[in-house]
Amino acid sequence: MKAPDKEELLKIKEAVEKLDIKNVVITSVTRDDLSDGGAEHFADCIDILKNSGRGLKIEVLVPDFLGDKRSIEKVAGAKPDIFSHNLETVPRLYSKVRPGADHGRSLDVLRYVKELDPGIITKSGIMAGLGEFREEIRDVMQDMRKADCDIITIGQYLKPGPDCLDVEEFLEPREFDKFSEWAKEAGFKKYYCGPFVRSSYTEGIWRN
Repeated sequence: MKAPDKEELLKIKEAVEKLDIKNVVITSVTRDDLSDGGAEHFADCIDILKNSGRGLKIEVLVPDFLGDKRSIEKVAGAKPDIFSHNLETVPRLYSKVRPGADHGRSLDVLRYVKELDPGIITKSGIMAGLGEFREEIRDVMQDMRKADCDIITIGQYLKPGPDCLDVEEFLEPREFDKFSEWAKEAGFKKYYCGPFVRSSYTEGIWRN
């Protein structure tokens, strides 16, 4: 694969300015082909946006960088307002949903960011409807809180294409209300649970 395109960063900055965006979420495809997993590119993007002088709130949604602490340090060192890494599902379903990923490694990413800079807000999300049990979702919530994760999102999984995993279950809205209750009990600072919630959801995060 090609090296990251540095011109891309200027295009992102231009798009943010033209659209007059106040809160921006920066993500990418997984780049395990790069020695740092693309961490430097994330950090450069944060720096460029911060230097725009527009007072942007910046969230980065990153891969696990294969657990490489140096890569995590690069991104956290650029001081995004929110460092987001999704666990996506419950540990039992990782071999099907996140092959090659590791539940503990993902939790370590969130935990290490807080160790590096307690002022960075950490965020993670999971999808419901992939065949998980309700109590497994609750267990993942507890795991996130033990890693000092601040914000959780839980939404309904929808099959994005014919080659993707099938939806095992469409949950009733009241099920997501229960997830919100559990998130509150677990101590998350913010929680967004609903059929249409996605991991980039930011409404209300910046309100007191």
